[in-house]
Amino acid sequence: MKRQDIEPFFATLAAANPEPRTELEYSTPFELLTAVLLSAQATDAGVNKATRVLFAVANTPQAILELGLERLEDHVKTIGLFRTKARNLMETCRILVERHGGEVPRTREELEALPGVGRKTANVVLNVAFGEATMAVDTHIFRVSNRTGLAPGKTPLEVELKLLRRVPKAFAVNAHHWLILHGRYVCLARTPRCWECAVAPWCDYKPKTPPPAARAR
Repeated sequence: MKRQDIEPFFATLAAANPEPRTELEYSTPFELLTAVLLSAQATDAGVNKATRVLFAVANTPQAILELGLERLEDHVKTIGLFRTKARNLMETCRILVERHGGEVPRTREELEALPGVGRKTANVVLNVAFGEATMAVDTHIFRVSNRTGLAPGKTPLEVELKLLRRVPKAFAVNAHHWLILHGRYVCLARTPRCWECAVAPWCDYKPKTPPPAARAR
């Protein structure tokens, strides 16, 4: 993707969805951190189903600690890798209470020091909870960035750093939402829906997928 194509690419995504939001349900930075920590190798819908019940009984670090590991595991057992995630969340809550006054820290270094919180999770929290222009490169953003030519790279970190350089400042805060949603619903892994893609004119993907009817002929 040429540099002059990036502005209309994002302007088109922005026009279709001016205020993109994460599909994880949360009402506080801690609820967001919890949901993102639980979301690895799980669907947002699956996480939301579990956290709706969990947050009704415990939605602060202290409340999670008081809930105890066994009851926490029972609340999140429908989510993949729930035992490991529950242990990480419990230890994260302990650190938040002991070192941060029960609040979610606002620096990458402090976030990544929490059990189960890697760079991607930290980026989501910094962006969604605190409005920072970070790029949380998941499988969707990685695919879209490479397929379109927006920010090709061999690793998530390489893609992230290229996105930070190439995305215009006016679109930086919402860019990762637009790219995730585009990858989740249009630029699919196996069969990208190129025939209904609004940003196809600026995409480098050559074998554009024709509509299903055309493929059937």
